[in-house]
Amino acid sequence: NIVAFRCPGCATMHQVWTDRWRWNGDGDAPTFSPSIRSRGRAPQARCHSFVENGRIRFLPDCTHELAGKTVPLPSLVGGE
Repeated sequence: NIVAFRCPGCATMHQVWTDRWRWNGDGDAPTFSPSIRSRGRAPQARCHSFVENGRIRFLPDCTHELAGKTVPLPSLVGGE
């Protein structure tokens, strides 16, 4: 199964394979482990975060304006 969300930091969809990441199964306040890291199209674009209890904790190595901040997680897509 795959769940996804549109990241408010880098404005792209992040997909999480629930058979590879640990997921608490809660669609309203999900927690995924380990961290989610993606690289964008620009050579230096990077998004790295933990999703914990329905919030995204962006790590300092992100290259967008939400680096180091924690924000609510948008709605998940998928996961049936």
